[in-house]
Amino acid sequence: MADPLPTDQITERLAQHPGWELLDGKLHRELRFDDFAAAFGFMASVALVAEKLDHHPEWRNVRNQVTIDLTSHDAGGITERDFALAERIDRLA
Repeated sequence: MADPLPTDQITERLAQHPGWELLDGKLHRELRFDDFAAAFGFMASVALVAEKLDHHPEWRNVRNQVTIDLTSHDAGGITERDFALAERIDRLA
């Protein structure tokens, strides 16, 4: 199990990930797509990556919008695993 990162390190790392913010103790991002099919296709792509990393997002899809929250529940906070997944999500977006 990974240790949670301190808040100052999380804030520093967020500067490298435009579109992400710290919200309620989680990495948070909202994305908009052209339509529902594009949003759902994006989620399917993220699901394949998340499964490979064995690290799964909390997320929600409404029409063309996808909301993602990342945290490491087993560590009780944000870890390197969350930033690794955020980076892969950024590449897919």
